[in-house]
Amino acid sequence: MRRRQSYFMSGQKKRTSFKHIFLTVFLGIIIIFLVTGVLTTVDNKPSSVTFYQWSSEVSGEDFLYFMGLENHYFKTNLPVSYQGLNVGETIFNTVTSISLDDPRSFLGRELPGMSHYQGEMYISGEGYEHTDLLAESAPPLEIILAEREATKESLAKLEELEKEKQAQANQNTNGQQVVYIINAHNHESYLPELETTVPNEAYHSQVNITLVSDKLAIELEKHGIGALVEERDVQGMLKERGWNYNQSYTGAREFITETLETNDTVEFVFDLHRDSLPRERTTVNINGVDYAKALFVIGGNHDDYGRSLQLAEELVGIMEEYYPGLSRVAPLKTGTRTNGVFNQDLNTNSLLIEMGGYDNTLEEAYRTAEVIAKVFAEYYFEHYHND
Repeated sequence: MRRRQSYFMSGQKKRTSFKHIFLTVFLGIIIIFLVTGVLTTVDNKPSSVTFYQWSSEVSGEDFLYFMGLENHYFKTNLPVSYQGLNVGETIFNTVTSISLDDPRSFLGRELPGMSHYQGEMYISGEGYEHTDLLAESAPPLEIILAEREATKESLAKLEELEKEKQAQANQNTNGQQVVYIINAHNHESYLPELETTVPNEAYHSQVNITLVSDKLAIELEKHGIGALVEERDVQGMLKERGWNYNQSYTGAREFITETLETNDTVEFVFDLHRDSLPRERTTVNINGVDYAKALFVIGGNHDDYGRSLQLAEELVGIMEEYYPGLSRVAPLKTGTRTNGVFNQDLNTNSLLIEMGGYDNTLEEAYRTAEVIAKVFAEYYFEHYHND
């Protein structure tokens, strides 16, 4: 009797256990369907950008730590300096997108313009702030391409620079062009050179940042370094294709790729820009002479940014030795609210250089170009040229 009762109770327990498993699986499937339905119907559903932000918060070391919880072999690859994962802080950062170490994360999405300062100041001088970072903003393409009048003095500078280019032609490193200079935003100009005082109108089809590129090439040639300046119009390409201004780097990428494929002597790629910050942020007076501050920008949204970062660090070091204060900062631009690549993945010796802001003059930017050529020549002949 007891055996039969024991058998009966055992069978009842098995049936109860089976029911629990069935109900758990059934409820799990229902919950999955409900969550999926909510995510696909709500207006403010999480986007791929949101998931990218979440995943980008997890460092390589933290990922290895997570893997090591399942397989201890992964923990053997963690660096000795790794202090371990703060699970609570990681969950808080992931859920709220707020970093306790970065005040910008509290109001970065709420305050207009705050997202321009996303990224880290990797190399900076004393007293610099996040407001010294570049401002990635621009008016619509039709405003950029609108015809404007340049001053007579600016047009004269254009003619003078063209004569200087002709005189300096072919005076380079054994006839080889090792530096390629391009302007992804090639209509960016300077207000003192134009018949306007509106910052959003600091654009011109001729009197613009390309003249600073020409000046830099001339100065590099004087120091014995061959340079090639891109003559094709990136903004014109955008207009022809019906693209918007945000696709400038995509258009410039085609030119850079073609140049690197057809000219195997090119070792460095410089993309020159004009910043959108006021004069007090972009100008420095050294020994009574005004210069447009130089800002070296590195995109960190690709795997091979290390060499470009090292190049910027060395150039800033030499520049600050000779001309203290001329370099603003060297930020590492990462995250989803910035391009973060700037075509620097095409060549690991690539820099984006902001040459002053809209309130600077061409003369001030020219002086900075002369300094950069001098600094780069010192760096190049020490590290890359053994002749």
